[in-house]
Amino acid sequence: MFRDKVLLITGGTGSFGNAVLHKFLGSPLKEIRIFSRDEKKQEDMRWEYNNSKIKYYIGDVCDLRSIDDAMHGVDFVFHAAALKQVPSCEFFPIAAVKTNVLGTENVLDSAIKNGVGRVIVLSTDKSVYAVNTMGMTKALSEKVMIAKSRNLSNDTVICGTRYGNVMASRGSVIPLFVKQIKEGKDLTITDPLMTRFMMTLEEAVDLVVYAYENGNNGDLFVHKAPACTIQILAEALLNIFGANNKIRTIGTRHGEKRFETLMNREEMEKAINLGEYYRIVADVRDLNYAKYFVEGNPTTEQGEYTSENTRQLSLAETIDMLLKLDFIKENL
Repeated sequence: MFRDKVLLITGGTGSFGNAVLHKFLGSPLKEIRIFSRDEKKQEDMRWEYNNSKIKYYIGDVCDLRSIDDAMHGVDFVFHAAALKQVPSCEFFPIAAVKTNVLGTENVLDSAIKNGVGRVIVLSTDKSVYAVNTMGMTKALSEKVMIAKSRNLSNDTVICGTRYGNVMASRGSVIPLFVKQIKEGKDLTITDPLMTRFMMTLEEAVDLVVYAYENGNNGDLFVHKAPACTIQILAEALLNIFGANNKIRTIGTRHGEKRFETLMNREEMEKAINLGEYYRIVADVRDLNYAKYFVEGNPTTEQGEYTSENTRQLSLAETIDMLLKLDFIKENL
C-alpha cells in the first residue's frame, strides 16, 4: 500500500508530523515531505532524524503557490496544518480563517490539480457545537472538505478525521502540569469538573491511517476515546511524580468548553459503528430540496457523543494511561 509512494504532511513539524515520522520512517515509503512555515523546527528535525527519505519544504497553506511546489509528485496527503490554540484564535480570528479554512481549500485544490490519490483532513472535537473561533474554523474546514469531495471530477479521494485532545501534544495541558510540578508551582486548572477526551499520538496516527485505508469521499472518521476530568488528570500527574503541589482553580479561558463533543446528535443518527471508530457518511443530497418535502429521513432519539457520556477514566486508569506516554517516561 505504501511501497514507493510519496507522502506530504502539511504542518509536518508539529506533534502529529513527528508521530507519523516515527511510525513510517521504516516503511517502504519512497519519500516523506514535511511542509511548514517554521524553518527552525525543520532544522531541528533534520538534525534529529538525519534521514534522506525526509524532504523539507518551507511554505504556508495560505500561499497556494508554495503548496503547489510541494504537491508535485505526491501520492497522498495528511493535512494537519492549522492554528490550534483556542485563546490565540479568539484574539486573531481572521488569521484562523485564513489558515484553517482558506488554507484547507488551498491544500485540497492543489491536491486535486496534481492528481493526488488520497487526502486526509485532520479535524477536532471543537468543531462540533463550536463556541470558539478555532472550533468554528475547523468546522468550516470540514465543510470545505465535504464540498470538494462532492464535486470531484478525478480519482482523488478526500476524507477526514475528528478526534479529541492528544495527550502531551505541543501546547496541551500535560506538559504545562509537568513543568509546574518540576518548578514547585501550583497546578492551575480552569474547572475541576471539566472533562476532556484522552488519546495518544499513536492512536491519532492510527485513525488517520485507517481513514487512508478505508475512507470514501466525504467520510469523517471519529475515534472512540475515554475521558477524564481535569482534576483527576492533575491528581494523576502529582501521583506519578510523587509531588505535593497544590491544585488551584483559575477559571475558564477564552472560548473554553465545559466538555467536548465528538459527534452531534444528527451525526450520531447516521454514523456507522466500526468498533474502534465511527464513520460519519457525507450528506450527498443536492440543492433540489423540493423532493424531500414529501418524504424525509427518519429520526431517532440518539444523543450526541461527548466527553461527559463516554467512558470516564478513574484515577488509577488515568495514571496507567499517562505512564505509557514517552513524554512522561522522559520526564520521570
